[in-house]
This record gives sequence, structure tokens and C-alpha cells, in this order.
Amino acid sequence: MSKESLYGIHAVSAALDAEELLELWVAVERRADERIALLVQKAAEQCLPVQEWRSSALGRKLNTGRHQGVGGLLRDFPGQDLETILAQLNDRGFLLVLDGVLDPHNLGACLRSAEAAGVDAVILPGDNACPVNATVRKASAGSASRVPVCTVTNLSRTLSSLQEAGFWLVGMAGEGSRSLYALDLDMPLVMVMGGEEKGLRRLTREHCDYLAHIPMMGAIESLNVSVATGICLFEAARQRRNLSPARPAGQEKSA
Repeated sequence: MSKESLYGIHAVSAALDAEELLELWVAVERRADERIALLVQKAAEQCLPVQEWRSSALGRKLNTGRHQGVGGLLRDFPGQDLETILAQLNDRGFLLVLDGVLDPHNLGACLRSAEAAGVDAVILPGDNACPVNATVRKASAGSASRVPVCTVTNLSRTLSSLQEAGFWLVGMAGEGSRSLYALDLDMPLVMVMGGEEKGLRRLTREHCDYLAHIPMMGAIESLNVSVATGICLFEAARQRRNLSPARPAGQEKSA
């Protein structure tokens, strides 16, 4: 399997911060750019090799002319074992299952929300789902390497195992009988989100303890999966920290 690469100042900076790179690639013409010089310094601190290319050659290597003068070779994605993840959780674990998300930008955005909301791990099915590739890692801004991600062969069996371990499964579906905001989410929780086109698969639905929906106004019937995931995760995070919507935590960062 060939190594993947990414490009762009912000993407490369996030990858360096998450220690995702094996090599840094810089366009000679942009070497004096302060932002790129900072990336070279970060690479040196991590003892990473820095290769210099003419801008046109770098574009051919990255297959894009929009590289902003910088790119990098990614390390293999470090998928994690679910049993190891569960062994490290406390009695209020907080997991996210993404059942069949196909778009890499959506998956990357979901991983960003998962990190920001304090999710302990993200579980992906091995079939009919987007793998954590270079596009996902770029869209996640480093979250793909900071949040444990586990890919499982049999999602239904995994959901059953999580219930046996004491987790409650909340599946999000437009026809769900409960409002997200009416549920008590301050418990060992697995938030289960469906894919872009078909939502939750039948077997996944049948394993959920609750099916819930996000109340919406207007004619819109559904939200982008990454938007819906963010809403659900932050409602769970709010409840789990016993925060009132009118009483934000004093030292937390704002979006």
C-alpha cells in the first residue's frame, strides 16, 4: 500500500502538530515565506527530513497546483483496537459510531467534532464506509490522529458487545420517537449516526436503545451528517458536564 500525502499550509501545520508526517516537502520558491519557515522549524524539531522541489515539480508530485508551496508524506494511519480502547475508559465512556459515512470531508468534520466534544473514541464499520485516508486526515485538521479511531469488521456484533459492557446506544434518525433534547445523555453513551444517503442501516437501528431526532423548523427534513453529528455530540457533552445553555464553563474555548 503506497503512502499518502497532503498539501496546503494549514493542513500540513495540523499534520505536523499531530505528528502525522514522515517527510516535509517545500517549494524552493516559497522557502522564505514565514509560514513555511515555521513549518520547516516544526519538522526539524521532530527530526523529519525536508525535501525541496521546484514549485512545478511539487505540483506534479502532489497532483495539484494549489499546494501553497508545501506538502508532506503521511505516516500510515494508526487504527486502534476496540478492546484496548474500552479497557482505558472510565464508567462514563462516550463513544461515536458512524454507520456508513461515505464522504471523506464529512468524516473528517465528524472527527473534528468528536475531539472538540470530548468523545473517547470513534467506531467505523469496515464495509460501505469511507476509510481514514489523506482527505479525511486533512479535513479533520489532526483530529484523526488525536481521537482513537477503530474500524470493526462486524458493526452489529460490536454494538451488542458495547451494550453488554453497559453502554446505552442512541441512534439518530429523522423518524426517531424521542427528541434529542428530551433524552438523558449523562450515562455510558454510544451516539450512533447514519450515512449520508440511507441513514442508519436496519441492523444498526435494531441494536439502538433509543431512536431520537433533532427538532427542526421550516421545510428542511434533514441535515448534513457532519452538522447533525456536531449538534448531537455537543448536546451530550453539555449534559455530561452538567452545563446549562445559559451558563457556559468559564475557561472553555469558544468556536
